[in-house]
Amino acid sequence: MEEQKKVSRLHIAIMAITAGVCVANIYYNQPILKDIALSFNVSESKAGLIPVLTQIGYGLGLFFITPLGDKIPRKKLIFFIAVLLCMTFTNTIYGLYLMSLLLGMVSISAQVLLPMAAAIDKENRGKNVSLVFTGLLVGILAARVVSGYIAHWLGWRYVFGISAGMVLIVSLLTWFVLPTIAVEFKGNYGQLLRSTFAQVKRFPLLRRTALIGAFIFGAFCSFWTTLTFFLSGPPFNYHTDTIGLFGVLAIGGALLAPVFGKLADKGNSTRSQVMAISLIIAGVLLMKIMPTNIIALIFVVLFLDIGVQATQITNIATIYTLDETAHSRINTVYMTIYFLGGALGTYVGVKCWHIGGWQMVAWQLLLWVLIAIAFAFKKKEQAN
Repeated sequence: MEEQKKVSRLHIAIMAITAGVCVANIYYNQPILKDIALSFNVSESKAGLIPVLTQIGYGLGLFFITPLGDKIPRKKLIFFIAVLLCMTFTNTIYGLYLMSLLLGMVSISAQVLLPMAAAIDKENRGKNVSLVFTGLLVGILAARVVSGYIAHWLGWRYVFGISAGMVLIVSLLTWFVLPTIAVEFKGNYGQLLRSTFAQVKRFPLLRRTALIGAFIFGAFCSFWTTLTFFLSGPPFNYHTDTIGLFGVLAIGGALLAPVFGKLADKGNSTRSQVMAISLIIAGVLLMKIMPTNIIALIFVVLFLDIGVQATQITNIATIYTLDETAHSRINTVYMTIYFLGGALGTYVGVKCWHIGGWQMVAWQLLLWVLIAIAFAFKKKEQAN
């Protein structure tokens, strides 16, 4: 086996950039759903299935592929250029559905890199994981801005074509530059999956944290998917490039969320979770009270993104305090539940938009976050 090379800033930078480029593919479709609907002459409801299938695919990829990071060198899992190219040239809505599902499945590279960052240099584990996660956050936030502009000036297909080129570059960099990390799990694939299931029973903290993450991310995905429909219609009638600019506002989430992570490092994870979720609740209430006020909507975006990203950072800091020899499997459990929550939230959000518009969306968002904060308080009670 190839010996592990000395870890450098270049290695961590490549991992952070790769995480951002990979995870962005899950979010590119959100600001361009209306363009896709018009391109295929289908309803907004049918176009709304695209992010749902992408999230479902991501959940499946997390569960069936990510655990392999404990069995085979992780950098071998970061290849999915063919799916993006197929998505670029798909000519039917059903073909796009299939490619969206596959794209989600193979976009788990970002989640392979987080445990890799934890293992690559144990002396600087926290620092490395935080840097890679920052790259992941930037990818999530930039995806909406980039896709909106590309779709407006070149067309929505170019979004995935350009992304394919970016993925090819980072895939080659990870293959030729990153060191190979020695694997720790020696069993077969079936045993690996059974061991992943065992982590659920093994750690009650993992179960509760994953459920909190699932409900919060469900609200997050529901909001951003339906926001596209809301802003593209009356009274705003914004184009995709303008809608994409709302992603810039979310940079506030990436800048301020680490403050909550410091609370988790000091043993105040529950306090951090409650504070973060309370911000989301404030955003949803503002969304209901002043639905068509653009200034209020800007604050809604800020509150929701800061709250969601802060919750995620706190959750990751919490689960990485568990067994370090099973980071990939623990990460698999958490992120599978997390993104399945996102898929369900997206689906419910689209349905609520179709049934009752923006107000119905706001009501279901409030339900999601209230359930999440109930789990956070339950965790606090059990800790006491």
